[in-house]
Amino acid sequence: MEFRPDPLKFNKVVSQEGTAISSYGDGGFRIGEQRSKGSILITPGGYYPWDAVEASSITLDSLKRIMDQRQEIDILLIGTGDKMVFLNKALRASLEEATIAVDAMATGAAARTYNILLAEGRKVAAALIAVD
Repeated sequence: MEFRPDPLKFNKVVSQEGTAISSYGDGGFRIGEQRSKGSILITPGGYYPWDAVEASSITLDSLKRIMDQRQEIDILLIGTGDKMVFLNKALRASLEEATIAVDAMATGAAARTYNILLAEGRKVAAALIAVD
């Protein structure tokens, strides 16, 4: 049975280690043993589906849940899909103004980097566009 997180609320975790990415691809992600189809936002408090399907659809509004938890986040990794795509300057400036360092890269690289930073105990969040 496939697990699909409730899009209206966070899927809470006891500790941020509970948000480690076990795998990605085939149009979704596996967080621990839970499979989620589609793009996903991961924060220190939990994870949930994200509507972004391409880098051009990423807006400050689409990252509202990240912004709401910005006090708990030092770095935001944005997975832009199969290829690395630069974020628009206005979005990058808004995130930096909120004191969130942001790094955009291909989704696979973002997922791997997220796990490394998580293992180091960093306050990290991820916004990942699903890839096949």
